[in-house]
Amino acid sequence: QLTPSSFLRIGQLSNVDLNEDIHELQTELPRQRPNEIPHNEKLLSLKYESLDYDNSENQLFLEEERRINHAAFRTVEIKRWVICAMIGILTGLVACFIDIVVENLAGLKYRVVKDNIDKFTAKGGLSFSLLLWATLNASVVMVGSMIVAFIEPVAAGSGIPQIKCYLNGVKIPHVVRLKTLVIKVCGVILSVVGGLAVGKEGPMIHSGSVIAAGISQGRSTSLKRDFKIFEYFRRDTEKRDFVSAGAAAGVSAAFGAPVGGVLFSLEEGASFWNQFLTWRIFFASMISTFTLNSVLSVYHGNAWDLSSPGLINFGRFDNEKMGYTIQEIPIFIFMGVVGGILGALFNALNYWLTMFRIRYIHRPCLQVVEAMLVAAVTATVGFVMIYCSRDCQPIQGSSVAYPLQLFCADGEYNSMATAFFNTPEKSVVNLFHDPPGSYNPMTLGMFTLMYFFLACWTYGLTVSAGVFIPSLLIGAAWGRLFGISLSYLTKGSIWADPGKYALMGAAAQLGGIVRMTLSLTVIMMEATGNVTYGFPIMLVLMTAKIVGDYFVEGLYDMHIQLQSVPFLHWEAPVTSHSLTAREVMSTPVTCLRRIERVGTVVDILSDTSSNHNGFPVVESNPDTTQVAGLRGLILRSQLIVLLKHKVFVERANLSLVQRRLKLKDFRDAYPRFPPIQSIHVSQDERECMIDLSEFMNPSPYTVPQEASLPRVFKLFRALGLRHLVVVDNRNEVVGMVTRKDLARYRLGKEGLEELSLAQT
Repeated sequence: QLTPSSFLRIGQLSNVDLNEDIHELQTELPRQRPNEIPHNEKLLSLKYESLDYDNSENQLFLEEERRINHAAFRTVEIKRWVICAMIGILTGLVACFIDIVVENLAGLKYRVVKDNIDKFTAKGGLSFSLLLWATLNASVVMVGSMIVAFIEPVAAGSGIPQIKCYLNGVKIPHVVRLKTLVIKVCGVILSVVGGLAVGKEGPMIHSGSVIAAGISQGRSTSLKRDFKIFEYFRRDTEKRDFVSAGAAAGVSAAFGAPVGGVLFSLEEGASFWNQFLTWRIFFASMISTFTLNSVLSVYHGNAWDLSSPGLINFGRFDNEKMGYTIQEIPIFIFMGVVGGILGALFNALNYWLTMFRIRYIHRPCLQVVEAMLVAAVTATVGFVMIYCSRDCQPIQGSSVAYPLQLFCADGEYNSMATAFFNTPEKSVVNLFHDPPGSYNPMTLGMFTLMYFFLACWTYGLTVSAGVFIPSLLIGAAWGRLFGISLSYLTKGSIWADPGKYALMGAAAQLGGIVRMTLSLTVIMMEATGNVTYGFPIMLVLMTAKIVGDYFVEGLYDMHIQLQSVPFLHWEAPVTSHSLTAREVMSTPVTCLRRIERVGTVVDILSDTSSNHNGFPVVESNPDTTQVAGLRGLILRSQLIVLLKHKVFVERANLSLVQRRLKLKDFRDAYPRFPPIQSIHVSQDERECMIDLSEFMNPSPYTVPQEASLPRVFKLFRALGLRHLVVVDNRNEVVGMVTRKDLARYRLGKEGLEELSLAQT
């Protein structure tokens, strides 16, 4: 007999084929890409999934916990420390590699260009030197941009926003893959050597995180190698803790600031934190700084000296001539205000630029062309500024790596060239430490203006690059200018040493752009090796943050928002108490029965229109009149593993013992679970039954439908949930709250706004 359900089944079978055809059409369409992608910042993208920070306490988990004795737990703890040490060592080594390669390649490039300029200054025809410099830059950046645009687009930028999202619980595709690490490292080297206005410090944080995620899993899915170690850590919770350690190790390798690294991870990165974590992360940071230090000391030939703790070393500020007095504090606060305003301007410009890029420059070839254009323009601007500058300084007693004579007298060098004709890190150190009178105010003013726009244009290109060093450089330049003008005004009083104001300006500018407070204070103190300036730096950063936040949000948060990531902040929006769970939840919910037909499970998982990842399990009562209460929650990934291992039995003999799955089977499939399309279920198997009771999480978190949004938000955010089931007073499932439902509500200028959801 043809019951309605069998009609449905026939319909579903034909449906699948239709769907596949539509899919093929969809894949063919993007070849004719549109010229403009309509993008709106008031969107939330649906392509981002949540990570699962909540352990599923099913029967398998409880059995495994019973088997593990106390000694085994101790070995797990030891393994955690071992992993943290390995993270530190490897991050330090990667930093060394980047540093040494950049130093040699950039040195080679500058030597070639310098010889060329010296040759052509004598006999005329300097335009050839400009051409050589621009071509060198553009070709190096072309390679660096092509590998990012065509191989791994996630490696673009500094990677800090992506890691921030990952630690918040958003699964950003490919963000902690080995391929990303390789592209990131090569991309950073090429973009710094290519003379772009970028630093190699930001990407170290991303590299550290990738290293951490890779080591803690004990295998590489990219290389298809499984080393059968650290299997206990193959779940999102453990991986997250190690990734925060990796981010901290990256900061401490970049700046030689282990404490700053821990605080950075705490302030900018991690959304979850506990006490044990702090100590382990500090250990990883220390090891990373130490590794970098010892390797670089051996490389520089003084093996026992340990004199280079970080990739950038701001040099020591000695206290004798560098104290500060009470009357300077208002000046520092004023510098903070300037930094905040300039930072807000930087972010606003970068915002419009990024919107333009998302809309029009979305093809990889266009992105590469833009990067080459920026590289050529940077070289041209540098060359023209050096050419037009008449600021000559005597060579003797100065520590210039590549002194360009150009049109200066013999024994003198062009001081504009020290700013442009150097890697940004060296330029920062020069601005901090060169004796008073090394720079003409005109030189500094022009340099600040040009570099500000260059750095703003460069951040957000399709190259791996950080924004730390350019910000420091802009700030150091205008800070030094400020110091020089102060000493003009005070007729050369002793306290107006320009180096000190360069440091404050650098802090103000960086604080105004990225709005870090605590960690940046400590990083600046550790990198300069000076505690005296702790208080003024803190004041400067506080004012910069307050002033900047009045205008526009920080650079990283802005980019997170532009990528439409469902990011959950620490608190729910302030005015949201009137909303209840009933209004924010998603309905209707696809539920499974405790003992379910395999065919039904396959159909639910294959349904592309509702790509759910968590399914409440309800009591399987034969009569449909009585509504089923909530019994548990099962994830898509678990169901897929069950189907793959064919854990089901025929209808007649439900008592048969199936092959026992262990937790190991679920861990081996993590993190790339196969898609449902790759699992073949025959027609006979569709009629079998599958018993979910020992695999489901029997105690999922639930909220009543009357709970207010802030309560739901607190529960969801503090426990790092992925699904929160909404039930009514009879414990029946009425809805489901996921990350998107909570991230939708945001405090706008007019009050509470609700963002729309989009597939892109």
